[in-house]
Amino acid sequence: MQRKSPTESEDLVDRTLLRTAGAAVGGALVMLAVVALIFFVRQPASTLSTTAPSAADASSAPVTVNLPREPRKFEDVVVSTEWLAQNLDNPKVRVIEVSVVPGVYERGHIPGAVNFVWTTDFVDTVSRDIIAPDRFQELARAAGINNDTTIVLYGDNDNWFAAWGAWVFRQYGAEDVRLLDGSRSKWEAENRELSTRAPTYPPGNFTVRQRSDLRVFLPDVLKVVRGEEQKVLVDIRSPDEFSGKIFAPEGFQELAVRAGHIPGAVNVPWKKALNDDGTFKSVEELRKLYAEAGVDGSKPVITYCRIGERASHTWFVLSEILGYQAALYDGSWTEYGNSVGVPIANPAGTIWGVK
Repeated sequence: MQRKSPTESEDLVDRTLLRTAGAAVGGALVMLAVVALIFFVRQPASTLSTTAPSAADASSAPVTVNLPREPRKFEDVVVSTEWLAQNLDNPKVRVIEVSVVPGVYERGHIPGAVNFVWTTDFVDTVSRDIIAPDRFQELARAAGINNDTTIVLYGDNDNWFAAWGAWVFRQYGAEDVRLLDGSRSKWEAENRELSTRAPTYPPGNFTVRQRSDLRVFLPDVLKVVRGEEQKVLVDIRSPDEFSGKIFAPEGFQELAVRAGHIPGAVNVPWKKALNDDGTFKSVEELRKLYAEAGVDGSKPVITYCRIGERASHTWFVLSEILGYQAALYDGSWTEYGNSVGVPIANPAGTIWGVK
């Protein structure tokens, strides 16, 4: 059957219906776009990712800067030997020893403490990097650590690498991380109990939520040196290392081919934050100590040393105790002093080891 041609009135009706339908579809698309935009804008910004990234993701994660948080109470970040002795059986507390000298843990440790070896448990054993997030999550869970666990770290050498461990834990999202005031030395000096038994715990549920505001790399430091970013560089090494008189403390093998410091850095040796017995100075004393060097929390801070361990101690003071916006440059002088094309300051005049 031959289809009849539409009349002029029928054609007009058809075109009107098409225009109406098109307008409705277009309006719906616009409405969907607006709703999607509102949803996106209202999402809270966060510096913590909710998934555990791979090692490759960790190295390429974008740097996000946090606003300085309110300082926690001193006793919420630094615990006394008395407090720890009273909480050894507290299931919400996990004690971790991170010592430098091999065999110290095995000869006797705080009862219930888990041993973390900094050269294998906190760092990558192949590349110069911190432990990958997935591997760290495995270690934390094997130690019986949950997301709400209070983590207390201690070690020898006035908590050098215990502070490094605290930095790694905080970088991977642990919220309640503390150091033992006075380190292992104070516990031993008070003749407190030691154990030779390595404990085992049911697996924990700790989940990595990686932060990217607590660590900086060489390009970040160079932005400060060139005046592109307004941050304070704090060199926590000895005055002789800072001036370039010596390349490293006697007996240490990690060296740079050049001596000196990063231009513009201020020198506040890490141990100035401690009393003679290895305990931390008061909050008021610490604020005064760093303020006298121009570090008052008004600008973000970057700490560095030779390989990063001593600088983590100062990072803990500035970030966790004082609540300043502080990050660690763990490449430190062994990377910076060995880098080609970067400026150094060498007051001692020991360029390439000669005056």
